[in-house]
Formats: sequence, C-alpha cells, structure tokens
Amino acid sequence: MRARISRISLPRSLQARTTLAAGLAAFVLFGAGAWEMGHVAYRQRMSQTRIEAQNEAGDILDGMTYSLWPGGDEEGQLPYEIDVTGGLISASSGLGPFEPGREAFMPLPGIGGANPPFWGSTAARFPRLAGKAAAALSGQTLAVETATLPTSLLPRGGESLSVFDLMTRSPPDGLVRVYVFVTTADAQAAQSALLHDLYPVVPFGALLVAGVAFLATRRALRPVEEIRVRTAAVTANDPRERVAVPKTGDEIARLAVTINDTLERLDSASRMQRRFVADAAHELRSPLAGLLATLEVAEAYPDRADWPATVAVATRQARRVQALADDLLLLARLDTASSPAPEQPVDLGDLAQDVAADFAARGKVRVRDETGSAGNAVVNGIPLQLERMLRNLVDNATRFAASEVGISLTVQDADAVITVQDDGPGIPVEDRERVFERFTRLDDDRSRDTGGSGLGLAIVREIAERHGGTVRLGDSKVGARLTVRIPLARQTG
Repeated sequence: MRARISRISLPRSLQARTTLAAGLAAFVLFGAGAWEMGHVAYRQRMSQTRIEAQNEAGDILDGMTYSLWPGGDEEGQLPYEIDVTGGLISASSGLGPFEPGREAFMPLPGIGGANPPFWGSTAARFPRLAGKAAAALSGQTLAVETATLPTSLLPRGGESLSVFDLMTRSPPDGLVRVYVFVTTADAQAAQSALLHDLYPVVPFGALLVAGVAFLATRRALRPVEEIRVRTAAVTANDPRERVAVPKTGDEIARLAVTINDTLERLDSASRMQRRFVADAAHELRSPLAGLLATLEVAEAYPDRADWPATVAVATRQARRVQALADDLLLLARLDTASSPAPEQPVDLGDLAQDVAADFAARGKVRVRDETGSAGNAVVNGIPLQLERMLRNLVDNATRFAASEVGISLTVQDADAVITVQDDGPGIPVEDRERVFERFTRLDDDRSRDTGGSGLGLAIVREIAERHGGTVRLGDSKVGARLTVRIPLARQTG
C-alpha cells in the first residue's frame, strides 16, 4: 500500500495542474461556504426559537393570572416546567422522566420581593437516561427562558387539588416561575434541510470551475506551445527563427519579446563567430601561403636560393602568424572570461612611461612622452592586459604616423585618461566606430604591408571595457586621437 501511495505524483502538465488546483480550491471554498451557510441557518433558527420560548413563558404566566392553569403539552410547542416556591405545579410530558415523584427538575424559586425581574434566562443540563421516553432531551444542555411573578398576583385556586395545595402552602411573598426550554430540534432540521440542498451543488460547482480553468489555461498557454515549437526549431548554426508575439500585452507577450531578443543576440553572436572564424582563417592563410611558397621555391631550387634572404622572409611570415595567433588567443580569453578583473593596483603612469620608452628606442617615429604630470593614476586591473592595451594603442599610432606620436596621461574626476595622438592621415568620422571591430582595415594593402591584422583596436576596446572603462576616437586637426578612460582605484584608509 505504501509503495502504491509513493508512486502517486501530480500531473506534469501545467494545464492539468492548474485545472486540478482550481477544482480542489473551488471544492474546498464551496464546501466551506455551504458549511458556513448551514451554521448561519442554525444560529438564526436558534435565535428565533429563543424568542418563541420567551413568548411562550410570558403567555403561560399571563394565562395563570386569569386562572388558566396549564397542564400537559397543551400550552406550547416547546417543553416547559412551572414551579412555585412550594414545589412543582405543571410540566410538559417530555420532562416526566426527569421529575420522579413529581419533584421539580429545575430549581424552585425562592422568596421574592414586591417586584422581582419578570424575564430571565439560564441553562439546563439533562442527564443521560435510558429509555425511549427520555430520548428527546437526554444528555442535552439547553438554554432556558424564564418568566417570574409573585404568587400574590395569582388566584388562590386551581383545577387540581395539588395545585391548590401548593399555592396554599406557598408563602405570601413566594414566587411562581415558568421555565421554557430552547430546544435545538428545529434549528438542526433547518440546518440539515439547507445542507441537503447545498452539498450536492458543491462537486458540480467545483467541476464547473475546473472546466473553466481548463479552457482558460488551454487558451492562455496556446501561445506558449507555439513559442516552444518555434524555439525548438532554433539551432546554434541557424538561429534565424523568431517566435510570434501575441497581441495580449501580458506576461506571455513579454516572454515572446524576450525570447526574440535572445534569439537576435544569438543570431548576431553566431554571425560574428562565423565571420571571426572566416577572417581568422583568411588572415592565417595569407602569411602561411607566403611562408609555404618561399620554402617551396627554396626547396625546388636549392642551388639558386638565397638562403639568408629566404630565412629572413620565412621568419617574418612566421612572426606574423605568431602575432596573429597571440591576438586570437587573447581575444578568446577575453570573450570566455566571466569574472571581473582582479583588484590588483596598477600604476598607469609607470606603465605608460615604460611603453613609450620601448617604442621610442625602436626609432621608427619619435614618441613624445607626456605622462610625467599625471599624478596618482592607480587603477585596479590585470597588469599584462593593461600593458597590452597601451602597446596596441602606441603600435597602431606608430604604424600610421608620419613622424611623431604623443602619449599623455591625466587624471580627470575619478578616471585615469590616456590619450595617444599621431600625425598620420587620421580616420574619417564615419569609420570611427568601425575601426574597433575585429579584422577591420580602412586601407587593406597598407595594413598588410605594415603587419596589421585588424585586431589591435578590438583588443584595446575589450580590455578597456573589461576594466570598466571606455575608448573612443576624438576630433583632431591632424592624425588620429584615441582616448581611453579607466576608473581610478578607490583610496582606502
């Protein structure tokens, strides 16, 4: 049995779970509502019965003042008992088992004043008695409504000798009291009748709500199924599929928009990846083809080959391949890195001076170092990446400069600002953003001659953004002006 119960699980369909939850919730709510309505009906009927008991007690006592002595069950629908200070006068037949030897079941009234309270209420607990005669009241605790008068207001006489004797033996200042018991039979009957009508409606109401929930959920989830089918058709190699956006403007519509945005980014990344792989293959093929041609010619004509020149050409081509491979490897590492740059202090002033001195020693163009007055330009980052960023900036400038390159470092607000200026042909305004894309060349032949791969400025942007900074091409009267901003390290202590 336990094994069977353990295998029971909720349906996996969202539509089925929603329908089941709605049906169960409706069943519970409708059942609780029916139960509460039954109790309301019970309380209302009990309140009405209490009023009837009060009226019955008043009517009995009022009749006694006109010598209408009650007897048996003829005075009302509710059971009653009439007691005088001297003893029991009369009672309903249902109280007989509780009044053995004509002894009163309820407490006898005592000696009262001239004006005792007329109305009153109390409670009575009937003991459990065997037998059919006591079945109606046996074991019940009932509310009791009372009406009380001085015996002096009643006539000294009656229809029976026992009543007359009691009235005679009762002291002049004695009391007569009528007890009317508030039974629950009518209230229980009203409650049962109402619940008998309501309870069959509960399961039908729950089924109706479950059916409505089923249809509503089915209609609401129909776009989700379409989105699922469309999304399942998307592959990494062909992410061009898009999902239909419902015109409902709800969460599902926003989900469709988000999925389309994600697919758009995936499609863009896929296009960039294919282009990157194609460009990388093309860039690697050119120096490799030159290197292979040089070596094949030397191998075919070893006697005629100028081996020192052949080795020099091969070395130059191999270095181009090595530089390109290093750039590709660095970009791949930057693309796959998920954590931010470590909090390692780096002095950009010292780093910029070292890079400027290195390029100045090569003697191709004059490098003007203006970083000495930068002040405290300390940032948090990776030293090797920041050095690579600076070298790429200066290397790009020296390859296109006519005679001079200037590098400066300043501190503005909370940023370290590096500016590299050359006196070359400059970069047109419409190409200032495109030059930061990978494998972008504005003058392809000149770039190939100078050894450029089209990755230098792309690496600069990747490293700058990885360190929370920016890079842009600014306006300049002569040449190109590149500016990099990196946030300064926070001062502690």
